[in-house]
Amino acid sequence: MIQEVYNEARNKMGKTIEVLKAELARVRAGRANPHILDKITVDYYGVQTPINQIGNITSPEPRLLVISLWEPKMIPAVEKEIMKSDIGITPVNDGKVIRLVFPELTEERRKELVKLVSKIGEESKIAIRSVRRDANDTYKKMRKQSEITEDEQKIAESDIQELTDEFIDKIDALVKEKEKEIMEF
Repeated sequence: MIQEVYNEARNKMGKTIEVLKAELARVRAGRANPHILDKITVDYYGVQTPINQIGNITSPEPRLLVISLWEPKMIPAVEKEIMKSDIGITPVNDGKVIRLVFPELTEERRKELVKLVSKIGEESKIAIRSVRRDANDTYKKMRKQSEITEDEQKIAESDIQELTDEFIDKIDALVKEKEKEIMEF
């Protein structure tokens, strides 16, 4: 039973790391990253469909994304959705492909992005600590119902704390790596 609670906590913490990685991938760090378009969907025959499912997205240069749609008639719709999104890039359409040119980041914008990355990291840490709290509450309930001994509870809580520290360190490393990427480009 103790192991089940531990494994569940480990899985939830692992999912938090995956969400963090996805969020960090969407933060523009000066170079063109196709993941920035992940949340943008287009009405494709009545179904809201991500852009990467109706065409190819390539990055031939560090600050350029090229979107080649399988159906050129979809270009105006995709262009419109990119304009409505919050990525802050104006698409350029030559009738065959859509180009997104990413401008150089100013020092001020880099600092804003670093703050954003720190905030995303902090939210992930809060999620990890919440998982720890839930696991510890479960151990306390098990102790109250005499399912485990006091010593087993202390050992289990210690194990959960070690797991929490491990995942917090992973978050710090991911955030630091992203901040470095933002500041150096």
